[in-house]
Amino acid sequence: MIYRPYGKTGKHVSVLGMGGMRFGKDNDYAAEVVRHASACGINYFDTAPFYNEDRSEDIFGKAFQKMPAPFFVSTKSSINSDQTASDVRKRLENSLKRMGLEKINFYHMWCIMDLDQYDRVMAPGGPYEGAIKAKEEGLIDHLCFSTHCKGEDIEKIINDEVFEGVLLGYNVINHPVRQRGVDAAVKNNIGVVTMNPLEGGLIPRHQDYFAFIREDEQETVSQAALRFNAAQEGITVVLAGMGTKDEIDENLRIIERPLEVSEGKRKEIQEKMTDYADQLCTNCQYCRKCPLKIKMNYYMEAYNLYLLMGEKEMFQQIRWYQEKDELKQEDLLPGDCTACGICESLCTQKLPIIQRLDEIHQLMQKR
Repeated sequence: MIYRPYGKTGKHVSVLGMGGMRFGKDNDYAAEVVRHASACGINYFDTAPFYNEDRSEDIFGKAFQKMPAPFFVSTKSSINSDQTASDVRKRLENSLKRMGLEKINFYHMWCIMDLDQYDRVMAPGGPYEGAIKAKEEGLIDHLCFSTHCKGEDIEKIINDEVFEGVLLGYNVINHPVRQRGVDAAVKNNIGVVTMNPLEGGLIPRHQDYFAFIREDEQETVSQAALRFNAAQEGITVVLAGMGTKDEIDENLRIIERPLEVSEGKRKEIQEKMTDYADQLCTNCQYCRKCPLKIKMNYYMEAYNLYLLMGEKEMFQQIRWYQEKDELKQEDLLPGDCTACGICESLCTQKLPIIQRLDEIHQLMQKR
């Protein structure tokens, strides 16, 4: 394993980290997967309340009972649910209890989507105040933030020098949108962890389209995408959501070769992907809180293919979901959307979901 310093914290963390959002339905097997990751040298484990239908922290807690130290744990508190200092304290104590820990190594102010939300996090009596107090009491090692902001806003937050690390979405598709944030982290010597390196599974599911990102015929498209992140200056950890031991073994093969990307390949990737840098759904599934229960994350992922490849591929993806019974005959359709706006308020990418649902509906009507 390759270990890198996490900013100025003095901690050294594995270049490949384990994200806790992609576990299967068997908690016992999921805990085995976590322990397998540890045995392979991974020492950075990221989770959050509500991940995996609110099972993720429990899965990690089960794994940690039989897992040798040292390892580092990241979890989070969101201002959407924890609006005051006391709310954060309750959330933190619950996370510690669920995972059987005495402290959290990297505690994140979760999912800051814009500077207005950041101001709410930092307001007197707000989440940051609660987290700082817990840090002073030894319940938190390092206070960080998780964000889907654009690079210039991430830069602003970093330059305020109130956090020791940042977790941000970054991959071969969207990296131009977040690069200023990474550059600011390098300048300020804080840790950088990247999430969504495979764009929510979009890249491995469409390997033919993304085959151009490979430089080595011996590696998979997924490995090439992970390598791209790991090769960027300033990136400390590349998080990958891994639900099986085989996925861990495959992803770890990226360290068998130098973590490098040629300048020519960087330019080729940027030229091909710039148009879509901030337009693709990452399948975070927050939009599934639709009051009508429209399964819009599936339609948004299908719309990704509409942007990248065209209408035919979009409808092939929708049919695939129907064949898998993910989209059922009785489910409401895009045309049933009432434009209440809840999905867009929750979207981490700030996508025009309502407009896209209407476009899909209009295209369905023509077929």
